[in-house]
Amino acid sequence: MAQSGKTRKTRSTKTETVKKPASHKAGQRVELFRDLAERIAGREVIVPPRMLTGTARRHHVRSTLREDHATRIEQRNHGASVKFDVLSGDFFKFYRGTALLFYRDLVGEDAHMPSVMALGDVHPENFGVMPDVNGAPIFGVNDFDEVIYAPFTWDMKRGAVGFWIAAREVAGMKRKKRRKVMKAFVEGYLDAMQDYADHATEKNDSWRIDNSPKVIRKLFEQAWEERRDWLWDDYLKPNGRGFRADDELQPISSEVGKFQKAIDTLAKDKDLAKHDRAGELKVKDVCVRHGQGTASLGLPRYYVLIEGPSKDATDDLIIEFKRARRSALEGLVPPSEFDAGSKADRIAHGQTVQLAHGDIFYGAVEIDGESFMSRERAPFRDDIDLDDLSYGTWKKYARACGAALAQAHALSDDLGKIDYDVEPSIMEAASPRKLFLADMVRWAEEAADRLKADHEMFSEDYALGAFDRVDMIYR
Repeated sequence: MAQSGKTRKTRSTKTETVKKPASHKAGQRVELFRDLAERIAGREVIVPPRMLTGTARRHHVRSTLREDHATRIEQRNHGASVKFDVLSGDFFKFYRGTALLFYRDLVGEDAHMPSVMALGDVHPENFGVMPDVNGAPIFGVNDFDEVIYAPFTWDMKRGAVGFWIAAREVAGMKRKKRRKVMKAFVEGYLDAMQDYADHATEKNDSWRIDNSPKVIRKLFEQAWEERRDWLWDDYLKPNGRGFRADDELQPISSEVGKFQKAIDTLAKDKDLAKHDRAGELKVKDVCVRHGQGTASLGLPRYYVLIEGPSKDATDDLIIEFKRARRSALEGLVPPSEFDAGSKADRIAHGQTVQLAHGDIFYGAVEIDGESFMSRERAPFRDDIDLDDLSYGTWKKYARACGAALAQAHALSDDLGKIDYDVEPSIMEAASPRKLFLADMVRWAEEAADRLKADHEMFSEDYALGAFDRVDMIYR
């Protein structure tokens, strides 16, 4: 994290003359944006992307989304087409599926703020019920694909915008009510962070069905399902010996050996032998999972069926492997000495830090030379149905999510790499509280309005075939 009074290291560059072909693909701009992040954090006067308007902004949106999906576009990946269809028809899903666009508008900002292990993609549907270390259901942050060390305000801003957009698109709320929902999220975070600053209970706290707010208890009740019913209703063939084939599940039983090696590697790395519920970890079957996620649509995702202790397909386990990518925040956050690692290792580190007592199967493995993260699918792994929330429960849910995010951040100096006391630093940085809240609301409203215009431009460009190809550079 950049600290006032310290000398900032700058990167020197060497210019070489290199012959290039008449045309070549436009490369990743990660390093260009990394340099931009350092320059903005160093208080140089730079025009960041969020200040672009008109055609310049349209081209920025187009180039960013082409770059973010370059591999999927070049491979003519069906999932990429599905994703663009989904994004063009739904503003909230556009926000969810374009984190790189969102964070390039934040490039280099808030360098003076305390750093945390940031979730990177905070929104109302990235909190939910999931298994803890013992396989019991707990509530908390549940998507770690974008985790990285960053100023705590980056998660706050992403989350505030997420609640603002969702309250409009899902619940149809007017601005006044949306502000109150957004404020509830920020206030829930600050109240919980103050409590952790006072009592330091973040390592031992977990939200269970017995100690959660009413809105979260209801989610626990709705999410609960017996494992046998879940397996046989949603996944297994009639004989229970493997995955059934349907529009979501594509069995690849010939790949069992390859995934057995991945499971064995995971077991060794995570020392799973010490956990009774892991069993013998014998792979029964493997399938490709199609059509899941929003940002990750079009990326490889596999389900691995593990034989349970009873061997009668009533207590089998399902382990998910999802291909990991570079965090959308990489190269954009202010320069920091805190490093979470890369790809799946980074994601596994983030889960270890942010989810106290979490899923024992969360880890990182390599499959066919690619980095994959792993986690357990569970009968009760679920997030909230936003359509079911009244205005009052929207506010209560937003407050609960703010508190869950505060716990995740508070663990940054206990289980993560932050080497100073996070909680009092955040509370000091967020004071005076009324000003911090007002600034957060203003920033989020401006960002949401900008993203709404981006969505309209994206949809127009998509209809004209703008995302059938990647950017090219010609002589």
